[in-house]
Amino acid sequence: MIDVGPVLEVLGNYWWVIFPVSGVLGGGLKKVATYNEQRRRDKIELARIKATAKTEQLRITHATQGQVAKVLATHDELNRRWFDYEIDLATIINYPMMVDMREPLTLAFHRAKIHADSLRPDDPMELRDSMWFAEYRESVSEYSVAFDAAEREARRRKQSGFSPIERDALDRARKLVMVAVDEAATHAERQAAYRKARAELDGLIDVPQPAMERIERAIAGELER
Repeated sequence: MIDVGPVLEVLGNYWWVIFPVSGVLGGGLKKVATYNEQRRRDKIELARIKATAKTEQLRITHATQGQVAKVLATHDELNRRWFDYEIDLATIINYPMMVDMREPLTLAFHRAKIHADSLRPDDPMELRDSMWFAEYRESVSEYSVAFDAAEREARRRKQSGFSPIERDALDRARKLVMVAVDEAATHAERQAAYRKARAELDGLIDVPQPAMERIERAIAGELER
């Protein structure tokens, strides 16, 4: 049988140590409890973040119909704005920089347009794919920025990049174009004006093909009537 007498005697002599030791032990146990509680909360928060991320990933797997429609509408509006230049020779004469590929802003705009057009599918539903939609949306955004920059600069410069003699030739060409599209003029007058306008513009402006075709169709239509 173990003799506990000496132990009790020691405890009796050093009873005052028991309270500090119990305090230390109590503090340690409290810290452990706090640490375990914090770990539990961290695990809950991590699980919440993972669930949110998974939900977000599922949400953006497919673009919404509204998102697709909005970007397509922006693309259509940009093309319409460019088409207003492309088919109107008089406007091109006023703002020739819009077709001058030697200009960095003009070149950037045309490249951005080609890129956006190439990413646009025949079936809009194909843009529901998140990766395709993201790339297409970015290309349309770049197209918009590039077009705005080129248009602002073209309207600021107008014909300032041409010499006085060249500006006179552009002015004559603009007036001849107005005759060429004037339905009140005779067919012969319109044809002659168109030929002279082309001659005046030769070497000055790279006239867009749609603009020429539009005038030619208008003259041909007048002849048919």
